[in-house]
Amino acid sequence: MDELEQIRKKKLDEIKKRFSPGTASKTEEATASPVRITDTNFDETVRKYPLVVIDCWATWCKPCQMIGPIIDAMAKDYAGKIVFGKLNVDENPRSSRKYGIMSIPALLVFKNGQLIDQIVGAMPRNMLEPKIKRYL
Repeated sequence: MDELEQIRKKKLDEIKKRFSPGTASKTEEATASPVRITDTNFDETVRKYPLVVIDCWATWCKPCQMIGPIIDAMAKDYAGKIVFGKLNVDENPRSSRKYGIMSIPALLVFKNGQLIDQIVGAMPRNMLEPKIKRYL
């Protein structure tokens, strides 16, 4: 019986630690892959994390297909620092209109819930990364 109580206590302590405020930043809770952004979760996502970069793309867009793997790799490399998201402009016209997306790929950079930059066009990682890193 003692052993069972020790296991319960240990598990309860782990749960308390995981859910207590201030133990991990919101960004650290994010996954190391881009978050799927929709018209429904757009505002919630940009408010939830300190630094969010949203890739506005479409399936038919060749430059978008070129930048997609770069965004995936950067999401992994900057996990815990930057949250990357992907917004399919064809499926989410409300957000596309709200932010004036006229050309894709377009990256929207949000810091503390505010749009601070928009990067339009495909480019290699060595050109894109410094444009995003400066907001860390």
